[in-house]
Amino acid sequence: MNPSNNATVLSIDARAPDPELIERAAECLIRGGLVAFPTETVYGLGGNAFDAAAVRRIFKVKQRPPSDPLIVHLASADELLQVASDVSPLVKVLAERFWPGPLTLLLPRRSSLPLEVCAGLSTVAVRVPSHPVAQALLQASGIPIAAPSANRFAHTSATLAAHVAADLGDRIDMILDAGPTYWGVESTILDPLQTPPVLLRPGGISREELESVAGPVRVASPGERITASPGRQPRHYAPNVRLVLCPGETPEEILASIHEIVNKISANDPRIGLLAVTEVCSRLDRKIIPFVIRDLGSMGDLRQIARNLFADLRELEAEGVDIILAHRFPTEGLGAAINDRLNRAAQEPFF
Repeated sequence: MNPSNNATVLSIDARAPDPELIERAAECLIRGGLVAFPTETVYGLGGNAFDAAAVRRIFKVKQRPPSDPLIVHLASADELLQVASDVSPLVKVLAERFWPGPLTLLLPRRSSLPLEVCAGLSTVAVRVPSHPVAQALLQASGIPIAAPSANRFAHTSATLAAHVAADLGDRIDMILDAGPTYWGVESTILDPLQTPPVLLRPGGISREELESVAGPVRVASPGERITASPGRQPRHYAPNVRLVLCPGETPEEILASIHEIVNKISANDPRIGLLAVTEVCSRLDRKIIPFVIRDLGSMGDLRQIARNLFADLRELEAEGVDIILAHRFPTEGLGAAINDRLNRAAQEPFF
C-alpha cells in the first residue's frame, strides 16, 4: 500500500452499507492496508490483526507509543478463540449480554497473535462492535481487525470521517464515511481476569450495567495499570488548545466558577471557548464575556452530550480559541465516561 497519497474516502450508508464498497475496504485490509471505519463509539483505524507489518504501521501513522495496546475487533463472540487462548464462563456471560456493543474485555492472548497488537502483554483487548459498517467489514474481510481510534495519538477522538481525514488523511489508505458515530465516546474496558473484575476505562457500558451481570466491579485508580489497556494515559483525548475544567455541580455553581476563572485570565485578553450544557449556556451574558460557545445539550441527556463532546472540542479548536472552559457531569452511568475523557484532556482541573 502507498501511504504517501491522500486516503480514498468512500461515502457509505450507515444502516445498509453497500456490499461493493465494503468489499473494496475488505480487500484493502487483506492486502495489508489501513482502513478507517465507523464503530458505534468512535471511528477506528483498522488493520489485519494477524499482519504484524500492518499493526506496526498503525502505531507509526498514529504516532502511538508501542507500549499502548490495541483493541481487536471481531464479528462475533464465536471468533474469540482466534485471538484468545481461553474464554471463561464470566466472559461468555458478558459477551451474551453486551455484544455486539461498546464493551472491551481483556483476555489471555493466543500465542499466534502478533505481540505488537498487545504491546508485548500476555492479554489481548477484544470487542464485537455493533455498527453495521463495522460488522459488514469484519464479515467481508474474514479477519480480526486491530483498530485503535482513528486520530493522532492523544488528540481528540474522531466521531466524523472529516476528523479522521484532518488527522490521518495523508497517512492511511481508505476512509469509510458513514456520518457521525452513535455513542461519541470509546468503549468500556473491563478486565474480567481479576477478582473482582476491574473497570479500566469507563465508556458506553456503565459500571452499574456491568455489575448487574458480573457482580461487584472495582474501578481502577487513575495511576493503576496504565499500560494494561488502551486509553489509560494521564493525558489523552485532548484538543490542541488548553482545556480547563470549571468546578461546580449545579448550573449556578458552574456559572460562578466560569466567571471567577474568566476574571483571572481576562488581563491577557484571551479568546475563550466554552463547552457547556444548555442550562449553563442559556444563562450567560455574552455581551459581558464574548465566548465562542458550543452547547452540548441538556444536562439530563448524557447520550447527546457524549455524542457531541469530541466534535464540539474539535470545532472550538478550529475556531482558534486560546482556551476552552468546560465542566464535569454527574458520575452515574455515562457521566463517568464523559468525565474521564474531560479529565484526561484537561491540563488541570481549575486555577
